[in-house]
Amino acid sequence: MAMANQQQHQPCHGITEQAQVVVVMVPFPAQGHLNQLLQLSRLVLSYNIPVHYVGATTHNRQAKQRVHGWDPDAAASIHFHDIEIPPFHCPPPNPNAKIKFPSHLQPAFNASSHLTEPVSMLVRALSCKARKIVVIHDSLMGSVIQEARLLPNVESYIFRSVSAFTVSSYAWEQQGKNIIEDNELFPQDIPSLEGCFTAEFADFFARQSNYQKLNTGCVYNTCKLVEGAYMDLLEKETAKEGIKHWALGPFNPVTIPERSEKKRFCLDWLDKHARNSVIYVSFGTTTTLDDEQIKELAIGLRESKQKFIWALRDADKGDVFNGEERRAELPEGYEDSVDGIGLVVRDWAPQLEILAHPATGGIMSHCGWNSCMESITMGVPIAAWPMHSDQPRNAVLITKILKIGVVVKEWELRDEIVTSKIVESAVKKLMASTEGDEMRRRAEEMGESVRVSAAEGGVSRMEMESFVAHITS
Repeated sequence: MAMANQQQHQPCHGITEQAQVVVVMVPFPAQGHLNQLLQLSRLVLSYNIPVHYVGATTHNRQAKQRVHGWDPDAAASIHFHDIEIPPFHCPPPNPNAKIKFPSHLQPAFNASSHLTEPVSMLVRALSCKARKIVVIHDSLMGSVIQEARLLPNVESYIFRSVSAFTVSSYAWEQQGKNIIEDNELFPQDIPSLEGCFTAEFADFFARQSNYQKLNTGCVYNTCKLVEGAYMDLLEKETAKEGIKHWALGPFNPVTIPERSEKKRFCLDWLDKHARNSVIYVSFGTTTTLDDEQIKELAIGLRESKQKFIWALRDADKGDVFNGEERRAELPEGYEDSVDGIGLVVRDWAPQLEILAHPATGGIMSHCGWNSCMESITMGVPIAAWPMHSDQPRNAVLITKILKIGVVVKEWELRDEIVTSKIVESAVKKLMASTEGDEMRRRAEEMGESVRVSAAEGGVSRMEMESFVAHITS
């Protein structure tokens, strides 16, 4: 396997004689996963630790092109290793699939096995000059680093891309414990895993889980101010094995730089609207709605009489740079009918900047953990509409535990269409009710606390310093 950049010819590139510790990031090839480990790279780099980010060429390009709030190309000490892997064919997203998990991406997930040898070669080469190599790999990439972690000066850490609440609830169930009866931290009506994944992905997940026993610890994109009780629970569960857990989030920037020209359109539109008056609608990069559901959502947003920005895109393809994208059909004349009230964005929207804008007072979201953490950081409450994977449990955390959101769709009703009336009601509740105002107040207070926690002396900064001290000791 050839590495497509200069590292192919300079295997120890990026290591000075003084560099005692080097970090290698191995992300999973889906947007929410790629983004989180790229954001963590920025944080690790701030401690003057060289970072190597390894992935297929197309996925590295995707991660860099879509990142919010900073420019990874300006971070000269992040060394991107673009691996050329054999072509893989992914079918287009299926809006009519009964299970909404993005099964069309499974060939891309399977193709990540081709990274095993290049990652091993890279880590072996880097280990020749550094005292210690720290591999931080997505929990779904355990098999890829199986050989690399056997080197004597290599430590591996699992990155959990989901909430500590979700991880701890899964762990509790796997031990045969009844969540409702055995732990007061979990609400009684926690969603089942039924409909969250396809059978093929469940098998893939199980195979990757087999490789998690040899790790030194786990890192999370969360904050103890948000999920401290669940981090404590995870810590207790693995104390005997000596496996530590670190809440290093938020990974995303907590302050937003000046807007760039390419992002100006959405933000200029928001400039025209009052504080907390706009709801942002986005269902992430792995959700495909069918035509009927898009129509109901469109009508519901219009009938709510609330201002909105709607990021209307299909789920990502296996290679986001190739092939045609389905263009969702809106009711005839729709965009003219909402002119001045609603803005429909069909390309990549600058989500973090939108959430940080004073005019944004809510988000309707699938509750992917990336979006949850960005919303929490920017103090924006959530209208929760989970689609698959960890999202139903994240929605419980947001609405029932943190109480910073409303439910659009309960998980047990996942096979039913969300009517325009339900959409209208949820939007009004979040954006134009006393209850919504109270959620917004709580979200704003939590956001302020989380942002402060990332500053010097804050709980998140101290957690990161603890992790850095651990890996450099």
